[in-house]
Amino acid sequence: MFSIAHAKPELSADQTAQVDAIFAPFNQKAGPGASVGIVRAGRMVFAKGYGLADLTLRTPNTPETNFRLASVSKQFTALAVLMLRERGKLTLGETLPAFFAEFPAFGQAITVRQLLTHSSGLLDYEDLIPPGTTLPVLDQDVLRLIIQDGRTNRVPTYFPPGTQYRYSNTAYSLLALIVQARSGQTFARFLRDNIFQPLGMSNTLAYEAGSSRVSQRAFGHRWDGTNWERADQSLTSSVLGDGGIYSSLQDLFKWDQALYTTNLVSAATREEAFTPHIATDKPGKSYGYGWYLTEYRGSKQIWHSGETIGFRTRLVRIPEQQLTVIILSNRSDQQLAPYADKVIDLMLSNP
Repeated sequence: MFSIAHAKPELSADQTAQVDAIFAPFNQKAGPGASVGIVRAGRMVFAKGYGLADLTLRTPNTPETNFRLASVSKQFTALAVLMLRERGKLTLGETLPAFFAEFPAFGQAITVRQLLTHSSGLLDYEDLIPPGTTLPVLDQDVLRLIIQDGRTNRVPTYFPPGTQYRYSNTAYSLLALIVQARSGQTFARFLRDNIFQPLGMSNTLAYEAGSSRVSQRAFGHRWDGTNWERADQSLTSSVLGDGGIYSSLQDLFKWDQALYTTNLVSAATREEAFTPHIATDKPGKSYGYGWYLTEYRGSKQIWHSGETIGFRTRLVRIPEQQLTVIILSNRSDQQLAPYADKVIDLMLSNP
């Protein structure tokens, strides 16, 4: 359906050198780094890896290396929900007890739409994990923690649902369970059958330890002040709906191009996901369904970032310029927004 253009780069030698200079901090022969992609007018005009994906085996990062996307995963979770709505399997006005019969009464005020827009007020599940927990937390565990807390906590949400914005990994974990409840498939399988396989994203998956394998995998790292330390999985890394997808530049290019089409959802639904539904806690920054929405140099910017143990990621789209920048990093010490902005400035200055 889509092809990645390795053989015929369209950036000039000077532009390529400028991109390399921007990402020089990631280009360490003995350290972790990043893979960087630039899409312009339907072509991947730059796709390159910097540093190592695996320090033990000294495997380099490449355009085919698969990184943990962290919260960039949320756009896939949101689209899965919207696909089910188009199929008549759910509505965005339904509340939590419609999906989870055991959910406490306070869930009657929390809708799917509020989950999508981080306006549910649900407590952060990370703060509810009992001390001493050693087994990885799953999406089903998130639901259990919220239910248990809601049965005893007189104030089970941060604010009345729908009245404020507060970024919520809990909400997107519950959305993954809603996808399962209404599709009759596991969340991972629904994504595979309805998004990844149809788009030819053959190496993208919601990673389930013990039952799935990530090929050409980048391992996460953090700097301990002296050395790079592998920091690939945490107690919450097995929660899928909020950040458990692995993908590569090659596959995300296919995803980006599909978002210009009606291959997955109707144009109206796609634009609804890209519409500001709630103002965030930062001026000029709104949230749609699985995407942040801002303006950059006079153009609408649709984006999301991700951060988890050992990884940082960023995917930025400027549709009216047919421009997308993808940065996938397997080190946690660098904020990626300044790097993405420098690439965007370079590309907009050289149309």
